[in-house]
Amino acid sequence: MARVDPSFRFEHSTSDARAWGKSLRSTMPRTRHCEPHPSDRDPVAIIEKQNSSRLQGLVPVRIGRMLESPFAFYRGTAAVMANDLADEARTDIFAVSCGDAHVANFGFFASPERRLLFDLNDFDESAPAPWEWDVKRLAGSVMIGSRHNGFREDQVLEATRAAVRSYRTTTRELHEMSALDRYYYRVEYEDLESLASGEVLEQLHKLNRKARRKNSAEVLRQITTSDVDGVPKIVDQPPILQHFTAIGRDEVEHVIERYLETLRPDLSLVFSKFRMVDYALRIVGVGSVGTRCAIALMLGPSDFPLFLQFKEAQPSVLETWGRIKPMPIRGLGDRDRRLEGYRVVSCQQVLQAASDPFLGWVRTSAGVDFYVRQFRDMKGSVSLDLLSADSFLRYATLCGRLLARAHSQSPGSAAIDGYLGQSEVFDGAIVDWAKAYADRSEQDFEALGGAVRSGRLPAERGI
Repeated sequence: MARVDPSFRFEHSTSDARAWGKSLRSTMPRTRHCEPHPSDRDPVAIIEKQNSSRLQGLVPVRIGRMLESPFAFYRGTAAVMANDLADEARTDIFAVSCGDAHVANFGFFASPERRLLFDLNDFDESAPAPWEWDVKRLAGSVMIGSRHNGFREDQVLEATRAAVRSYRTTTRELHEMSALDRYYYRVEYEDLESLASGEVLEQLHKLNRKARRKNSAEVLRQITTSDVDGVPKIVDQPPILQHFTAIGRDEVEHVIERYLETLRPDLSLVFSKFRMVDYALRIVGVGSVGTRCAIALMLGPSDFPLFLQFKEAQPSVLETWGRIKPMPIRGLGDRDRRLEGYRVVSCQQVLQAASDPFLGWVRTSAGVDFYVRQFRDMKGSVSLDLLSADSFLRYATLCGRLLARAHSQSPGSAAIDGYLGQSEVFDGAIVDWAKAYADRSEQDFEALGGAVRSGRLPAERGI
């Protein structure tokens, strides 16, 4: 029988949840979060194990991207971190979690109302898990990202502390609100614009203009040409973008038909006006390189384009390497609960303030799970390596705030507030943890480089 999160019994009482969370300090003091669990695991072996389920021709690209910097390496090692966290002491409070909440996994995207939002934007590893794992993932990324930017040690530590402090104080603020007010809480472009100045404001203006140009019509112009009949066709750009023959057109169309069944009736009706004209594989991300990912070009009335992205959903590292048993969350329902694509989509809709209305999922006849979304729909991200120390601190503060909003949607989440309290005890412990874990991650980065130099792993750089 699947384990049930004990915080669920407090889902209808904020005060009881807070009291229970506070009581956990006696068995799991907040200071116990300060040190990573010592481990003699081989990080390269974990990466190799992940590679075994991926398209082998793309494994060298994945390794090459991870070797760009210690921060790029950290982005690609959610499995290594989940393995490490599994042996650390933790609270008994679970929440729907991102699983990979590093600072580069926050960004801009379009709401269904075509507003530009800023929020978490990667959910491949999402699942119910201990809430503090996301906080540690975020704090570690602030630490490593700040170091990568060359900031002074005191600036690195303060940015990390700011992210954790923001998570803690926002968790308290949100649980002073009603459940509906927490649900509707969001950060829009205009909210950021009013808080920014100088270099950050200038970068936001550029991001706003660039994001609003990102739509299917722009993608059509960038990556297609027309055949002799005037029908657009995706242009191969190997290995980033290329056609494949392993799956025939009939199978792709069947997959699209099954995906259609997961859409809301209004979106299903809109989508029924489109027909598929081409499809191709496309590499994405850092840690995701090698998973099966494709885009499909659909044409609607007057040949208006719609690009969909089909991204493989493998089991979450929280379950495979973090050893968290699948846990039902009341209110999510049981529809297709065992499908990995459904897991990603349902968790994304919980964790984001608003999500792509075309989100859906499908399992192919070969048993491969995918989730589906629009491709490049007003998406954008902050160039972290261009930020000053003060701007990075502000950015990290915002990420902590949005992570708190995401966790606050789970039943009994007020227990997190009760556990954290109003002091900075937890903040300091996580900063100490992040410093030690960043050191370990940088050692792992060197180990990966050594594995490539010795011939143990192949790497293709610059792609």
